[in-house]
Amino acid sequence: MSERVEVVRARALEGVAHGFLGRTGGVSTGPTASLDMGRRGRPPTPELIENQRRALAAVAPGTQLVGLYQVHSADAVTVLEPWSDELRPHADALVTNRPGLTLGILTADCAPVLLADREAGVIGAAHAGWKGAIGGVTDSTIAAMEALGARREHITAAVGPCIARASYEVDEGFRIRFAELDPVNARFFIPGRDGRHQFDLEAYVVHRLAAAGLRSVEALGEDTYSQPERFYSFRRATHRGEPDYGRQISLIALT
Repeated sequence: MSERVEVVRARALEGVAHGFLGRTGGVSTGPTASLDMGRRGRPPTPELIENQRRALAAVAPGTQLVGLYQVHSADAVTVLEPWSDELRPHADALVTNRPGLTLGILTADCAPVLLADREAGVIGAAHAGWKGAIGGVTDSTIAAMEALGARREHITAAVGPCIARASYEVDEGFRIRFAELDPVNARFFIPGRDGRHQFDLEAYVVHRLAAAGLRSVEALGEDTYSQPERFYSFRRATHRGEPDYGRQISLIALT
């Protein structure tokens, strides 16, 4: 793996300290080398602590990382001060208006979403897998940002690397779940093999953000599944029968 921490940035968030990181530039070894940020329910290892340090140094040096115990929910929490590792909330989005804090979201095919209202000085980060996305995690994030003084017409957002439609095969029951919520959701599926479907998670998340009233939403179009040298992917690791899969981190901060 390269020694350089790859940071993918969005034009929509220009001027805000942020980055969607991949798997390069860390110290993890084995099948999840090298910038694996996964916890797996364990206390932080020395390798994870070093990877976190490198990630912060690449995006927002001198800040403090704040993360969650992610559970594929639609819940967003407000961060006013750092919490201890043992007290990480069970939720899937964070917002803050406090400088010096970096919000971090872990993904491995799910969509990371970073948001900012530059005028209000409010930022957010959301973990949008299909469960969180259909449940409204981005809506919860926007509402929490508004509670801190943001205005949704001023919020810009970027959807980072996630599994692409060509790589995301789902069954008929999955498609029906989305169609029953809103018939317009049919457009996020195309026919696949043997009666199955290909789902466009990225486009669906962009749709939810736009439907919520955001005027500037950028999709980076990076497929985690098809780029094993750059990104971790739960589905790819499962298909390959690998013993574990890594998690990449997406960061945003007020500096």
